[in-house]
Amino acid sequence: MQIIEKHVGRALVIHFDNPPVNALAVGGGLVQDIERRVARAQTDNSVESIILTGGSSVFSAGADIADFEGAPERIDAIRVLMQTVENSKKPVVAAIGGLCLGGGLELAVAAHYRVASSTAKFAFPEISLGLLPGGGGTQRSPRLAGAAKAIDLMLSGKAISAAEALEIGLIDRVADGDVLDFALAVAATGLAGLARKSGQLPVPADLADAIEEAEHRPRLTDAGQKIIDCVRAIADEDLEAGLKLEADHFGELMLSETSRALRHAFFGRRMVARIPGGTRAGSRPVSRVTVVGGGLMGTGIAIALLNADLAVTVVEPRPDALAKCRAGIDTSLRRDADKGRISSEVSERRLAALSVTQTLDEAVESDLYIEAVFEDMGAKRDVFEALDRVAPPDAILASNTSTLDLDAIAQFTARPASVVGLHFFSPANIMRLLEVVRGAKTAPETLASAMTFAKRIGKTGVVAGVCDGFIGNRVFEEYLRQAWFLLEEGASPQQVDRALEAFGMAMGPCRVMDLAGQDIGWNIRKRRAVEQPGRPYSKVPDLICELGRFGQKTGAGFYQYPDGRTPQIDPLVEDLIVAHSREIHLDRRVIADGEIVERCIFAMINEGAKLVGEGIAYRPVDVDIVYLDGYGFPASRGGPMFYADQIGLSRLLEKMQQFEGGHHGWAWEPAPLILDLAKKNQTFGDLNR
Repeated sequence: MQIIEKHVGRALVIHFDNPPVNALAVGGGLVQDIERRVARAQTDNSVESIILTGGSSVFSAGADIADFEGAPERIDAIRVLMQTVENSKKPVVAAIGGLCLGGGLELAVAAHYRVASSTAKFAFPEISLGLLPGGGGTQRSPRLAGAAKAIDLMLSGKAISAAEALEIGLIDRVADGDVLDFALAVAATGLAGLARKSGQLPVPADLADAIEEAEHRPRLTDAGQKIIDCVRAIADEDLEAGLKLEADHFGELMLSETSRALRHAFFGRRMVARIPGGTRAGSRPVSRVTVVGGGLMGTGIAIALLNADLAVTVVEPRPDALAKCRAGIDTSLRRDADKGRISSEVSERRLAALSVTQTLDEAVESDLYIEAVFEDMGAKRDVFEALDRVAPPDAILASNTSTLDLDAIAQFTARPASVVGLHFFSPANIMRLLEVVRGAKTAPETLASAMTFAKRIGKTGVVAGVCDGFIGNRVFEEYLRQAWFLLEEGASPQQVDRALEAFGMAMGPCRVMDLAGQDIGWNIRKRRAVEQPGRPYSKVPDLICELGRFGQKTGAGFYQYPDGRTPQIDPLVEDLIVAHSREIHLDRRVIADGEIVERCIFAMINEGAKLVGEGIAYRPVDVDIVYLDGYGFPASRGGPMFYADQIGLSRLLEKMQQFEGGHHGWAWEPAPLILDLAKKNQTFGDLNR
């Protein structure tokens, strides 16, 4: 962290540098140092103008989020900086290169003139953390860019280009060449008549209409509503009052459970990227990948790899499946181009990087091989024995298995140190999570390479140990177990789904399994019934499958799907469930939505604690990130383990003891880790490191 100050003619250049993202840190003193230098320049007769710059690649990515963990008043230092900049008697120019986000953009709009490189990007991403721009952004940006454009920036959190920022008036010039040289040239030619104090600009003409439109946006969060309230305050033409309202609202949001959960997820994604256990190893570069299996999962994986600009070979022995895979990839990439997500040139380049073949022997040698065949140990054996024969000696061999024993799979090769699990989540080209499974013999270099690869393809890699289901599916198993028991006891599929969706889950369990394919769960349950006879399931989902109802793909599962997508309640399913309850001599009862949520979510927490205690998940936050990025757990609740800390482990144990006295009470034996933490008055958060 440093500031370089230099005089260039009559201009004072203040260049601040806080790698890696040039965060405006209060705790480290950067914010206060910039403010002191701007203030000192006011009495320096050799200075006629001040230029603030953060370098060519990042002007500033915003405030240091670590500062948000203290008292709200800590952020006042940022507000003092913004006021000092705006109140400067000498023109202040922001020379913006690269990213200009959040607090960095607030600093830019507090300046009197803004020059940006053509590659600069601008955004107010605070809403993704349950916050609003707290350094004057809600008051100054609408006066510069108009209320509608500024509100959209703040509510969407999306970035805009320098050209777009210039068009809406957020910046004043786009530099031709080096942005600092351009800013110095502008300052040297004189800023009279150009420099403006944004906080003193008139009320935007579109304010009332923009507020009205924003109020009707769907899914408006508390942070979103407070952003609108702050912008509305501009109508009073009292900047000081508007800034105070903004600061008050920011403080309330900063202390809210939602923002704390979202910040936990932000830091958690950084934490899980660090390989636990002190593993230090170099990683092998991956530029070409072979995907073995051209089904739905293999196709999705191939698209994800091509979108990361990797060369990809898909191996699929069935001609019809291979043709379908190729067509699916082609359709996906061309659709992205048609919708403007990528250019047609990029689409064609990525398609040219794809090759397909029916045999591994015909595949081009690759750095990484990903097996994505049917979830059957015999099928896995065939693939890995073939890989052992054809793959280069230094290649990484990965399995996409979701439940099978990776250590057993590794034994199908003579090089188990090169074997790792890469469990993608469907659809693989969209879902953010990638479970990276470390086997007993997986080499540190192989694991490090897999984690680097995850980052390369834009996934959140989370390391997991070997067990049936790893982190995600092992926890999901207990979640589903309770959902199916609840059906037996008196709930309906739509009630279970409705209650959990109201809690915030992206989709209820019955709808999830209908979407994934009920036969997938059926096959797993049949295997586990043999391996784990002491942990029974309800037979309800099996009865559904016995009718050939496998979900959306067959037009019926727990629900009917007349149009192939939209679930419709099916009386036949309700009759089947009621008949099953009668057959097992279980009197159905009215079940409250609250019980549904507690039993399903608390079962998830209990199993997550067992995984952490066993070392399968290395930290509680690993479980949280798996569920946030792979299973639709509500981001506003921070993940199951974070949520457990919010409700309190003592309360959690009390409820679990109640459930232990009910139907299938054996499932509620508390994880030893929960008992230990509660006894010590500690939390799951205390174990994250």
